[in-house]
Amino acid sequence: MSGDIEAIGAAVTAGLAGHAVEPRHGGDAAHGGARCLNCGTSLAGSHCHHCGQKADIHRSFGAIGHDLVHAIFHFEGKIWNTLPLLVWRPGDLTRRYIHGERARFISPLALFLFAVFLTYAVLAMVGSGGGVGEELSKAAAEQTRTAAIKDSMQQEVDRIDAELAKPGLAAGSRRELETERDVLQKSADYLGVARSRSKTERAADRAAGPPVLDDPAAQIKTSADFISQNKYDTGVAFIDHGLAKAFANPALVLYKLQANAYKFAWALIPLSLPFMWLLYPFSRRFHTYDHFVFVTYSISFMLLLFVVVRLFNLTLLGEIATFCAMLYAPFHMYRQIRGAYRASWFGALARTTLLLFFSLFAVITFMLLLLALGVMG
Repeated sequence: MSGDIEAIGAAVTAGLAGHAVEPRHGGDAAHGGARCLNCGTSLAGSHCHHCGQKADIHRSFGAIGHDLVHAIFHFEGKIWNTLPLLVWRPGDLTRRYIHGERARFISPLALFLFAVFLTYAVLAMVGSGGGVGEELSKAAAEQTRTAAIKDSMQQEVDRIDAELAKPGLAAGSRRELETERDVLQKSADYLGVARSRSKTERAADRAAGPPVLDDPAAQIKTSADFISQNKYDTGVAFIDHGLAKAFANPALVLYKLQANAYKFAWALIPLSLPFMWLLYPFSRRFHTYDHFVFVTYSISFMLLLFVVVRLFNLTLLGEIATFCAMLYAPFHMYRQIRGAYRASWFGALARTTLLLFFSLFAVITFMLLLLALGVMG
């Protein structure tokens, strides 16, 4: 219940944040003779021409609900001018905003901020939707549960192995140590944790490497378990320390990844800008700001598309929605490139192909950044 309340609060905060970024524009009636309550300038309309504040300031209880609903659902009416173009004619939206039509549309940053908050709120309420992410979460919880038992048993096995390796060990003592080691192994099997390995066995496993599997979730789980069991060292102290903490409590690492993804979603924009520049290198027609508007609108759309697909996944149309979204995402990129940069159909198609690979690189870099923050944080 508390998670739902936090999710609703996140959605409300999204609307308020967008409302703060997007000041109101336009008005109806004139207010001749009155003065602005903010700066004292004589009013000639419904808004102050000096500071932009509204002439009519309401202090009623109903104004609270009006402002809240208006902030979340209307964005001062710009949402209805922006979303249709963002969905079907993203290139026109990008080009028109770059060339000055900014009062009619939601700014890229405001829309991006709203999309991030909305994505976080929806995922908090309905979950990530299963698949690899859910399997990894379950595997992480299971590994966290058994990590302490496994580590304590491994320490005992290492102690016994060290005793057995001593020269001149009495036969009776050797039998006792071997019996103790067998008891530990049977206890590990009974508790359902991985069998503790000797140093010789771990060295052989490190040389062989983790098994290669077809299932990505199983591959990640197996690789993580391989590193955890075999004490694979990188040679860098702070990395080894971070990995030790991560494998001791992988559920906490996954939680940090989710939290950091929400906090650092803005990093996708600067990560994507160099790749956009590569599509039009050394161009005098297009500037960094143009690429910034393109990238921000594009990422905002993809986040909103993800939200829609996630909601459809709650119904019987989930697989159809996912399939359609996977087809429409590259088509959306194509339309945005062709419309925003006035590219030919062939040039837009070629750049869309490159952009798909560049997007993959940007997402991988972003995920590695989140992983580093989660492990080292």
